[in-house]
Amino acid sequence: MDAIDLNMVTWAKAQFTLTAMYHWVFVPLTLGLSFLCAFMETIYVRTGNEEWKRITQFWVKLFGINFAIGIATGIILEFEFGTNWSNYSWMVGDIFGAPLAVEGLVAFFLEATFFAVLFFGWDRVSKRFHLFSTWMVAIGANMSALWILVANGWMQYPVGMDFNPDLARFEMQNFWEILFSPVAISKFTHTTISSFIVASMFIFTVASWYLLKGRHMEMAKKSIIIASVFALFSTGMTAVTGDSSAVVNYETQPMKLAAYEGLYKGERGAGIVAVGVLNHDKEPGDDADPFLFEIKIPSLLSLLATHDPNAFIPGIEDLLWGNEAENVMGVDAKIKRGKQAIEDLAAYKTATKAGNDDEAGLYLTRFNVNESYLGYGYLNDPVEAVPPVATTFYSFHIMVFLAAFFLLISIAYLYFAMKDTLQEKKLLLGIGFFSFFLAMISSQAGWVTAEVGRQPWIIQDMMPVAVGATNISLGNVQATFFMFAAIFTMLLIAEIKIMLNVIKKGPEGGI
Repeated sequence: MDAIDLNMVTWAKAQFTLTAMYHWVFVPLTLGLSFLCAFMETIYVRTGNEEWKRITQFWVKLFGINFAIGIATGIILEFEFGTNWSNYSWMVGDIFGAPLAVEGLVAFFLEATFFAVLFFGWDRVSKRFHLFSTWMVAIGANMSALWILVANGWMQYPVGMDFNPDLARFEMQNFWEILFSPVAISKFTHTTISSFIVASMFIFTVASWYLLKGRHMEMAKKSIIIASVFALFSTGMTAVTGDSSAVVNYETQPMKLAAYEGLYKGERGAGIVAVGVLNHDKEPGDDADPFLFEIKIPSLLSLLATHDPNAFIPGIEDLLWGNEAENVMGVDAKIKRGKQAIEDLAAYKTATKAGNDDEAGLYLTRFNVNESYLGYGYLNDPVEAVPPVATTFYSFHIMVFLAAFFLLISIAYLYFAMKDTLQEKKLLLGIGFFSFFLAMISSQAGWVTAEVGRQPWIIQDMMPVAVGATNISLGNVQATFFMFAAIFTMLLIAEIKIMLNVIKKGPEGGI
């Protein structure tokens, strides 16, 4: 493989990050608001109360705007795998393409089929068929997320495949193992349920503005009751799925787990940092303290990761250089085995090309011994396997702190809404008005935690990011970066302006 310009790789990563983060502005609201609209319409169909129809139509209108604009960023995101990451696409297309194909053929088709009925079918089809269409759009949107997160989950925990040494490709062997891998299940449940919180906070923000302005009071209070119940359920389930994520990370991505907590030296009864400020001068292997300031909850990390408060959690330095006492292999040892795997693979290809089957079989056997360390062979220094600790640590803790805020605000909103006194709590409504913006920060922080925390891997342990990049000119990537930045910014501004116009007008008149 020709040498890759690492500066180009950095820009390609930045472009993908830009596209993914813009796309993620739209996705959580789509996932959660679709179900909230379905719940509200269900109340309308069951009660026959026209007020609930008016409320549902209002939120459906906002959902439709967000859904339509979000599609554009998602399409570009998938195209980037072919433009900037063609080596990755070639090596894993047999696996990565399958869930994305299912997403397009099944989930997106389901959304597209029933979206027109949802948006334009009021009073044109029966109540029950329209309700069915609303639920199908909600299910379809979340099924889309399932298949995309299955693909992402495979990148973080590659299972159900074999490496073909003749073609240098990863090939699918067990679709069901990929679909039901613990990482895929954990990512889907945690991501979608946390998106329900984002949608609930969106309703809090809009409804709080109405209550502060004294407009559409009944609509706002009814919407808040539904959203607060939805948010309470979602925050509770997010905590449960977050716990399962810790277990999965401990088993499959221990370096990411160590970065979550800035844990450099492994320990038994490892605690969680409740509040802390990292020492940015800290380097793996030196004697500097990782924190300038910290408050820890003892043993909680061990408990969450293993359900044993006294279990050993390896730190960054254990994972880099090994800990024989705790049976932890270091990255330094994995690099040696990975480089041996690369040498044996090259020798196998040479022997095969020369028609020397016996020699080829010997090298293939040697390659198979070290195949699982293949990606480490492209690293030159163990420290290259450490993700950006500060980014991972702070994004993780921002996500957790804001989750606690969403729980408290949901309890308060539900309590005062049920007492019909929420409109009198101006300070609480002022805080609640900002809840959607905080939810977007939390959602983006969760994405950063998951994706930055697994660096430098595009496929965990099997392929570093630089190996998966397309060997194209730096100028091409830079040009498209700024072009996409301009397009996405204009799309976001357009969505905000359209939504603000709809919100200012309110629910009068339906769709």
